[in-house]
Amino acid sequence: MVRKVTLRIIPFVFLLYIVSYLDRANIGYAALQMNADLALSAEAFGFISGIFFLGYFLFEVPSNVLLNRYGARVWIARILVTWGAIAAGTAFAETANQLYVLRFLLGVAEAGFFPGIIVYLTYWFRSKELATTVALFTAAIPVSYIIGAPLSTWIMDNINWMGWSGWRWMLFLEGIPAVLLGVACYFYLTDKPEQAKWLTDEERSWLINELENDRKSRKNVKHLGTLKTMANPKVLYLSFIYFVYQCGSLGVGYWMPQIIKSFSESLTHTQIGLIAMVPYIVATIVMIAWSRSSDRHNERKLHSAIPLAVATAAMVGAGLVSSPVLAIAMISLTLAGLYSFKSPFWALPTLFLSRSTAAVSIAVINSIGNLGGFVGPSMLGVVKGNTNSATTGLLFLSVLLAIAFLMTLLMRVNNADEGAEAALAAEESH
Repeated sequence: MVRKVTLRIIPFVFLLYIVSYLDRANIGYAALQMNADLALSAEAFGFISGIFFLGYFLFEVPSNVLLNRYGARVWIARILVTWGAIAAGTAFAETANQLYVLRFLLGVAEAGFFPGIIVYLTYWFRSKELATTVALFTAAIPVSYIIGAPLSTWIMDNINWMGWSGWRWMLFLEGIPAVLLGVACYFYLTDKPEQAKWLTDEERSWLINELENDRKSRKNVKHLGTLKTMANPKVLYLSFIYFVYQCGSLGVGYWMPQIIKSFSESLTHTQIGLIAMVPYIVATIVMIAWSRSSDRHNERKLHSAIPLAVATAAMVGAGLVSSPVLAIAMISLTLAGLYSFKSPFWALPTLFLSRSTAAVSIAVINSIGNLGGFVGPSMLGVVKGNTNSATTGLLFLSVLLAIAFLMTLLMRVNNADEGAEAALAAEESH
């Protein structure tokens, strides 16, 4: 029964998440041509990369509230159609100011997608299945880079129809699938098991009963209103950890194509894309293995902290080595640590909050934390613009990751939380 539900839902939302990350991250590959075409400075590109997350921050919680009102199927379809249209429209930008506006609006359009999917999965899976299930879903993030790196750079090198630059065609063509998938989402997704016509009556009753028993078994949790959830000290603490984490993670992600280009001026865009695949292949494998380890041991805090320590050390190494091969090895280790952090981290809110409250807390943590997506790329852009080198920026980001590691390691989990952990730990992992 679990396998049937998994095969129905996970491949589809996995595909949605690939397109989501492709449309937000392909600006990094566009920069290989776009920055010269539009005369963008390093500081301007850093701001263009990061302003997406300001829109995301401002509309994340309202979007999640509207999802609860209108249902996941309708609201996720709306998110996909609007973000796809804006992503494709970015291809028509002629100035830095136009890119600022379009990237901000892209963040507004996409806000609520990730927490919406996480909440949606809690409607279908018991606590004990969610960590691995959601880890498989969120493996779409590195997979989107594995697909996006060679695809984006190939389009840029080979498609120049009607006098348009390759980077414009890349942004336009990669925005269209989100619109098409938004329409498909409206007809394919089912909001809750009670409405699932693709289940037999017996299967539907079993699943509803199991999910209800799972909900009743989760004790030692609190139910808080939206405002109290937003002001909860532990929620704010986790938000800051995620903020610092995102500074490092997205700072590396958006700037990696240009870091690779600095290895050799003779590299083509397609070759840069192929090299950029390597760290994400490593990250995907390690991420899934680490998530299974976290499930197997029913442990979340150390499984969140250790990857941050690894990423911190590897990012220092990436900033100091001069060999391109060693630099890619260090970046691979950095991204493996950063992505392995996600699944156990997103289990932490459920250690002290009820399912409905944890849903709001995830939106709050994701919203505040994603401001790091503005700070990280922007800061790296300022540093690179002033020093003409990404090394200092990488060292700065490694200091932030070290802070996130210490905060995660020092986070207190009381006895009641520990008693509930086995039942709750898998609920909202990312």
